[in-house]
Amino acid sequence: MYTPISCEFFDQLNVAMQRKIPSTVVYLENDEKKTIKGLIQTMSVIDGIEYVILNKNEQIRLDTVLTFNGRRYKEE
Repeated sequence: MYTPISCEFFDQLNVAMQRKIPSTVVYLENDEKKTIKGLIQTMSVIDGIEYVILNKNEQIRLDTVLTFNGRRYKEE
């Protein structure tokens, strides 16, 4: 089940995308913690689920993000 992200988190992603700020995202994939660095290319909704797409063509489901640029958005 998908849990929508907060408006504050959305705003932080949007600023990083518009200003082309190199970003670090820590997220969960199959119960494993992963870290990726890159630039946010866009944000997209696919089948009602929000994703961030990085310049490395990585799609990250936003409700799996633990931290974005060091700021915690979800507990592990």
